[in-house]
Amino acid sequence: MLRGIRKASSNWLGKIVMATVMGVLIVSFAVWGIADIFKGFGQSSLAKIGKTEISTEQFRQIYTEKLQQLGRRFGRPLTSEQARAFGLDRQVLQQTIAEAALDEEARRMGLAQSQDETMRLIYNDPNFQGLGGKFDAQRFQATIRQFGYTEQRYLAEQRRVGLRRQIADTVSAGLEPPKVMIDALTRYQNEQRSIEYVKLDAAQAGTIDPPSPEALAAYFEERKTQFRAPEYRKLSFVVISPEEIGKWTEVSDEDAKKVFEQRRDQLGTPEKREVSQMFFPNEGEAQAARSRITSGMLFDDLAKERNLNLADVDLGMIAKSAIIDPAIADAAFSLSSGEVSQPVQGRFGVALVKVGNIEPGVTPTFESVAAQVKKELATERARVKVSEIQNKMEDERSGGANVVEASQKLGLTAVTIDAVDRSGRTPDGQPVTNIPRGLDVVSQAFNSDVGVDNEPIQFAGGYVWYDVLGITPSRERTLDEVRSQVEAKWREDQISSRLRAKATEMVQKVEQGGTLAAEAAAVGAKVETATGFRRDASLSGVPSAAITAAFRTPKDGIGQTPGTGGSEWIVFRVTDVTVPQVDAASEELKKLKDTLQRSLTEEKVTQYITKIESEIGTTINQAAFAQVTGANN
Repeated sequence: MLRGIRKASSNWLGKIVMATVMGVLIVSFAVWGIADIFKGFGQSSLAKIGKTEISTEQFRQIYTEKLQQLGRRFGRPLTSEQARAFGLDRQVLQQTIAEAALDEEARRMGLAQSQDETMRLIYNDPNFQGLGGKFDAQRFQATIRQFGYTEQRYLAEQRRVGLRRQIADTVSAGLEPPKVMIDALTRYQNEQRSIEYVKLDAAQAGTIDPPSPEALAAYFEERKTQFRAPEYRKLSFVVISPEEIGKWTEVSDEDAKKVFEQRRDQLGTPEKREVSQMFFPNEGEAQAARSRITSGMLFDDLAKERNLNLADVDLGMIAKSAIIDPAIADAAFSLSSGEVSQPVQGRFGVALVKVGNIEPGVTPTFESVAAQVKKELATERARVKVSEIQNKMEDERSGGANVVEASQKLGLTAVTIDAVDRSGRTPDGQPVTNIPRGLDVVSQAFNSDVGVDNEPIQFAGGYVWYDVLGITPSRERTLDEVRSQVEAKWREDQISSRLRAKATEMVQKVEQGGTLAAEAAAVGAKVETATGFRRDASLSGVPSAAITAAFRTPKDGIGQTPGTGGSEWIVFRVTDVTVPQVDAASEELKKLKDTLQRSLTEEKVTQYITKIESEIGTTINQAAFAQVTGANN
């Protein structure tokens, strides 16, 4: 609908029609009042925190982006079911509400962040730095555009983030983990155990006769839902990203050399200077201070005399581009080493600038940076091409073309998957192989329907358009369809049941005075050992369940636990428990303290946010939340 409105408004006739429609709405306000025209206002709202409303579409975008990020990290798309199983739906909702609550609190407290501070943070963001590690305005614009931001909107968002951080830092200031907590966690984390263990597998289970037809049929009837065919969807999609459009090797040496010449200064290591600055109320005081310095007084001694913090005076070894105030930067890079400037009128007042050591810049050769230049140039060209194709694709889609038709017209290659379930598998149980790593198009398709004009997914610096072409509903399979799977599961259950009984018998005999070695020999198994492992250990041949069980069992105690899969069982005895001494200055302990510090900070800030939410009021539209996260499918 929105795409149609945008398309309709793009020509002169459409503008007249839309003006008429909007005129009707304006008349409605005058005749009926705003309350009546907005009777359905709350239906598009997913949550309300104080005076802030989070729309359903807003949260859908936030949630989708989070799942895509996690999918890229895991190396495969995350389905809606998996996300809900991990509790990600609630986590994202809570985070979104918490951010809105902090924004409300910042407004109530009258907090603000200057434009200069916001720009400083953006200039120092590595995501916006180009060749040579410097801020690249084109990269900045391209990056925020890919994520749907205008410059003004992105700056506003960064100011909100800065204000939230101010509140969080204030709330958590002075928090420090107590020594008792550090000692307890150190012991827990570093405790080591040793075990002797026996693996029981199918050999110890004995002969398993095939089930009778009646037994297999009864087994299947009791577990029919386990063998149910999932819902499948047929879908098509096309990926348009810089990576898909061009590779850096396609850039010629001639083009790369032109860019190298244009950006030679940016590609090298810039000159750096040791810069100090000191501000004064007016030019007269600054000039008087300079006279004292030229007469022999040290710059740092003058700062101390004026009760200034040396950390605020000293900018360190810094490049010209990193100095926020242009007047200060020009003055600093026009001085000789050891020289103090005349009074400089900067953004924040009149200052004296002093230069210490100077590190000359380094200009690279073309050969040393050719690969880097080509890659950067190819990426820049591809970003422009992505934007061009995006507009053309939107035009085709607005004209009624589906993904396959639009792709063919634009010379793109669309991918069609005939059948895929929510977990990304085909009917033969194999993962779909022609979906790019990290692309979450399957779960998006399962949240859509046939004939729906879906919004494109942002992916890898570009976009993905997709259509749902067909739906095959979930159904119960017959025994004949899954007979081999049912037989395999029945056999696995039989082996597991026998091994558990055998393990229980061995544990009882050892507890009554027998030895693990004797019991192992009696069943044709061997005793193995694992020594000096911690809770987080990953040992070859020892299942993680056995490690966990070992730390629940006292020294000389005996226990049992399932092994890998359903056809293995472990019987073990804890032979040793030790807690090694930890160096208080070790890197490991520092990391533990940092982790505890973060945990305490998060807990304190969470408590504060909970208090804000309760005071200003928080409501959630559960139906809208379920619809966005797929819980009502």
